[in-house]
Amino acid sequence: MTIHDVRALASTLPLSYEALVAGRVKFRVGRIVYLSFSRDETVMGFAFPKEERDWLIGGSPDKFMQPAASDLRYNYVLARLAALHRTEMQELVLDAWRMVVPKRVAAEYKPGF
Repeated sequence: MTIHDVRALASTLPLSYEALVAGRVKFRVGRIVYLSFSRDETVMGFAFPKEERDWLIGGSPDKFMQPAASDLRYNYVLARLAALHRTEMQELVLDAWRMVVPKRVAAEYKPGF
């Protein structure tokens, strides 16, 4: 997967928009960031429940990583884009988006893939 694959999905989600912050691509709903990318676009950060973070990373340490120590307080995980399969990327992006979008909007959205 690449940032272009993620962008193709994230840009279609209701209320989602792309922003460039300090040279990094981020996707937001309102002011809340639910996806971000490293400057070299090889790592994607995504909203994910912090109480499940160790489980996700422990199951696939080759794909998933802890965020920086300063970001551990947030509901966030990092993933190596090249290690993700399309279906897995789609699920991670949709779940991250659902964490930040109003429940009504998430309930009305029907993925087209």
